[in-house]
Amino acid sequence: MVERSELLNALDGLLQPAMFHDYAPNGLQVEGRSRVRHLVSGVTASLALIDAAISAQACAVLVHHGLFWNDQSPCVTGWIRHRLARLLANDISLLAYHLPLDAHPLWGNNAQLGQKLGLQCQSHFGEHELGCLGQRDNGAGFASPQTLADHIQGILNRPVTLIEPSPKAIHQVAWCSGGAQSYFEAAIAAGADAFITGEISEPQVHLARECGVAYLACGHHATERYGAPAVASHLAERFGIDHTFIDINNPV
Repeated sequence: MVERSELLNALDGLLQPAMFHDYAPNGLQVEGRSRVRHLVSGVTASLALIDAAISAQACAVLVHHGLFWNDQSPCVTGWIRHRLARLLANDISLLAYHLPLDAHPLWGNNAQLGQKLGLQCQSHFGEHELGCLGQRDNGAGFASPQTLADHIQGILNRPVTLIEPSPKAIHQVAWCSGGAQSYFEAAIAAGADAFITGEISEPQVHLARECGVAYLACGHHATERYGAPAVASHLAERFGIDHTFIDINNPV
């Protein structure tokens, strides 16, 4: 087992949340038992994940999307009451890290996504330099945006929304996991031939067509399901505790 405080200190030391101006509180969001034997990781602190963690006899849960956000009501009612009640009744701690978990250069969502896709990050762009720009590990490009889309679909095992201005070869690939639509212009300015993220909004279709840069929306959940288990596995090995990643399916 490990003391919860020691686990929290290790997470804060690794992810450096004080360096980020974030949309949510990072760190311990719900206090459970003081010692942790089994750590569960997941993407979002949904009721389904919490119930699965209870069934797995978790002592703590580490997620990317926690319960509390800066712009939400402080009232504990409805869905948040149900989630919080489950955690408190079962004495389970909730540890949540948003932008810090995106940004870590080795264990973060963007680093892990690049690794899964066989992309090597060579430079960064955008706010907090979360965006990555690089090339394929083997140095070869992709014959076309559709070739890149097929490659991603095979690895993430989900459909990709592709905006393909032209069938030109792709050499410089930019990526930023989750809802990073607003990073598209920075990716274009950085010299990307294609931009990979989780979601797409109406304006990005026009930007892709007008700027000649392919846009690939690959799923918010699908692009952010690698950081939390990577960090949790690292800490589980460090402290000699059990770890289970629970992936709650989400088509978005």
